[in-house]
Amino acid sequence: MGGELSESAGAESEPAGGIAPRPLEWALALALVVVFMPAFSAMSEVWSRFDYYSHGYLVPFAALWAATAQRAVLTTLPIERRPLGGLALALALLLYAVGIAASIVSLQGIAFIFALASALYLARGGAWLRSFSFSISYLIFMVPIPESWINPLIARLQLFVSASAIEIFHWLSVPIYREGNVMHLPGGESLFVAEACSGITSIVTLVPLAVFLAYFTQRTFLRRLTLVATVVPLAMAGNLLRVVFTVWAARDISVEFATGDLVHSWAGMLTYVLGCLVLLAIGSLMDRFVPYKNSQ
Repeated sequence: MGGELSESAGAESEPAGGIAPRPLEWALALALVVVFMPAFSAMSEVWSRFDYYSHGYLVPFAALWAATAQRAVLTTLPIERRPLGGLALALALLLYAVGIAASIVSLQGIAFIFALASALYLARGGAWLRSFSFSISYLIFMVPIPESWINPLIARLQLFVSASAIEIFHWLSVPIYREGNVMHLPGGESLFVAEACSGITSIVTLVPLAVFLAYFTQRTFLRRLTLVATVVPLAMAGNLLRVVFTVWAARDISVEFATGDLVHSWAGMLTYVLGCLVLLAIGSLMDRFVPYKNSQ
């Protein structure tokens, strides 16, 4: 129809085959790095302060690796410069300014991801943006969750883990009771279920790993969703066992031994490693026992 606009309207197109950035694209990338350096500094401070954000340092490298996996596809994509990307980039910078003015680190991180996607759309077009959609979206895992969101979640997880641990001990006829997150031992000593034992670290760090594994090892949305969905029960079960072990060690050995830095750190590391291994095992089991319908 005469009133319809083609998809390429308003865009400058080039044939496929160019992967290397042009000088102006290098300049745009450098400008983004310089402008968003305060955001990276603010996020890095959060990554260093909280254990459950320590994976933030690795997320950009994982996203970069995922992007390099598209090299073969990129040679077939046309380059279409989209002026609309400039408007989106301006909106991203405005969002970034609000984040800096309000000292909202999460908003600054989201603004960077939005700006990156907008710059790619501006310089290379929709086909390139779609090809890098996973890599760019994956960067969301480096953005700290607002404290007003995550602190209530941590408190609820602490209560859930401590209450579940008490139920296990009562089932085993072990005389332990709790007050909130404080667990009282038969000898009169007590243990506090800290944030580290709530499961938040396992959940926040295992979800990015599960998403990465699901994207590259599973070929259907349902199977990917299944793998990612196992993270929460897996993390809660692992940390519940960690709390039970800590209480058992405090009762039968000593509170100092059970809560010492060495034992506590190794218990947390073991919980995380076991979670990673179980995720890999679940993916392998799905490949073995739930074959793809279209497999030969």
